[in-house]
Amino acid sequence: MIQKLIALFMLILLQPIFWLVSLIIIINDGFPIIYIQKKYGKNHKEFSFYKFRTMKNHSPEIPTEEFENAKNYILKSGKFLRKFSIDELPQLLNIIKGDMKFIGPRPSMIKNEEMVKKMREEKGVDQLVPGITGWAQVNGRDLNSFEKKVELDHYYMLNKSFLLDIKILIMTIKVVLLRTEIKH
Repeated sequence: MIQKLIALFMLILLQPIFWLVSLIIIINDGFPIIYIQKKYGKNHKEFSFYKFRTMKNHSPEIPTEEFENAKNYILKSGKFLRKFSIDELPQLLNIIKGDMKFIGPRPSMIKNEEMVKKMREEKGVDQLVPGITGWAQVNGRDLNSFEKKVELDHYYMLNKSFLLDIKILIMTIKVVLLRTEIKH
């Protein structure tokens, strides 16, 4: 409940950023502003995952790292939004809805990720509520293979604690501000 209240407070506080980003996306490529994708949550329950749209309309629905030339699909504003993780702000709505928390394994895509689903099941990671940031995001982010991400998520599951969550929050701020470990 406390995470939902914090997310609601942040959503209200960040409204000027939401309006500015929305205007920039509309100018760059029109509507929609929010990209909605189906993801797996706890126990592989499907939910709608929200992000500010950083890709051009009609881009293929595959992970960005699988694009031959992702630069051809990313909006002018998209690179900036991704580097500073501003595109993730709409996930505050996912926290308010109860689909996500601030910290946990990133939810996996339903499309193209059956392998990840199986690996998460084997390690029990699918039992965790996904998060906006997590141990895998602060230890390699986009540079990790699917196997490495699941391994890091499993480490988080086994060592989950308030202190580890605080460490992840601090490391997230550092990773975002230094713009490290981002492919696109």
